[in-house]
Amino acid sequence: MNGNSTIGEAAIRAGCQCYFGYPITPQNELTEYMAAHLGRKKGCSFVQAESEIAAINMVYGASLVGARAMTSSSSPGISLKQEGISYLAACELPAVIVNMSRGGPGLGSISASQSDYFQATRGGGHGDYRTIVLAPSSGQELADLTHRAFDLADKYQIPVIILGDGMLGQMMEPVEFKHEAPEELPIRSNALRGAKGRPSRIIKTFTSKPAELEEINWSLFRRYQLIKKEETAFETFLVEDAKLIVVAFGIAARIAKGAIKNARTNGMRVGMLRPITLWPFPSEKVKGLAKRTRQFLVFEMNMGQMIEDVQLALEGRGEVSFYGRPGGVIPTPSEVLRVISRLYHQKGLELGK
Repeated sequence: MNGNSTIGEAAIRAGCQCYFGYPITPQNELTEYMAAHLGRKKGCSFVQAESEIAAINMVYGASLVGARAMTSSSSPGISLKQEGISYLAACELPAVIVNMSRGGPGLGSISASQSDYFQATRGGGHGDYRTIVLAPSSGQELADLTHRAFDLADKYQIPVIILGDGMLGQMMEPVEFKHEAPEELPIRSNALRGAKGRPSRIIKTFTSKPAELEEINWSLFRRYQLIKKEETAFETFLVEDAKLIVVAFGIAARIAKGAIKNARTNGMRVGMLRPITLWPFPSEKVKGLAKRTRQFLVFEMNMGQMIEDVQLALEGRGEVSFYGRPGGVIPTPSEVLRVISRLYHQKGLELGK
C-alpha cells in the first residue's frame, strides 16, 4: 500500500471512530481512503470539513464525547489547526493528528520535507503544552505507530502527532497490520455523554483565576515528565564501534542508513541513532553515545531543526556537524556518503582520533 492509505487502514483497525479532513497535497490519499473505508465500521463517521480550522474543531467535539478522533493534513494545513490542538491539550483530550509534511515556509512546494520539526516538537500553538510526536520511517512503521498513537492519546489524554512526509505518504511498500482494536472500546470516564443521574461535567479552557490555570499547567507538566520517562523510543544502527554517529529521523534516516552501509564497506566506522519519538526526544541515549565518540552528524531534510535537540542533549560533550537539504529537495544516499566521508577525514577519524 502507499503510506497514506496505510495510515488510514491502521487507524480504522485501531478503532478510529471519527475522521475529519480537508484536502491538501501530499496527504490526499489518506482522506480519500478514510472516505471510502471508515464507514465499514458501525457507528463511524467521515466528514470532509469546510476548512482545516473546522476539521480540528470537529476533532475537539468528537473527543469531548469520547470518540477516537483523527484528522490529517500537510504543513500549512497543520498550521491552521494549531489553535485547536492547543485547546485539545488544555482540555486533556486525546486525538491523533497526522502531518505528511511538505516544503515550506508558506505554501512552499508539494515535495517531501522535514521542515515541520519545530512546529511539532515545540507544541506549535500558544501556551505551555506538549504533544507526543511519532516519526515513522517506513510503511510498516506507519501502520504500527498509527495504532500506537491512538493508544498513547487515550493513555495520557493528550494529542499525538504522527509526523511523516510526502515521500513516505506516496511510496508503496509491503505492510502487515498486526493490531486490531476490540469492537467495543471503553468509554472514557470524563466523556460528555449526558448528565442524567450525575452532576454535570464542564470542560473548558478559559479561567479568570490565574492560580487555577497555574495548577492545570503543573498537572500537565507532571504528565509530560512521566511521558518522557515511559515513552521515549529510538533505534540504533551499528553504533557499538562507531567513530561517527549520524542522527536522523523519518525518511532521512532511511536515506542515511544506505549511506552508512556504504561507508562501512569503505572501512569507515559510522553508526546511526534514529529518534522514533521526536518528543519526548531520546536525550539520555544521545548523551550516552557521547561516551563512545565525540563526533555527531545531524542529517535532516530542512535547514537544521533537530540539531538543537542534539546539541542540548550532548551538553557540550560532543561536536555536532550538520547536513540538510530544505525546500523539498530529496538527497540521495551517495550524496550523504560524500558528506560522511569528508567529515570522517576532516576529523581524522581514520587515524583513530
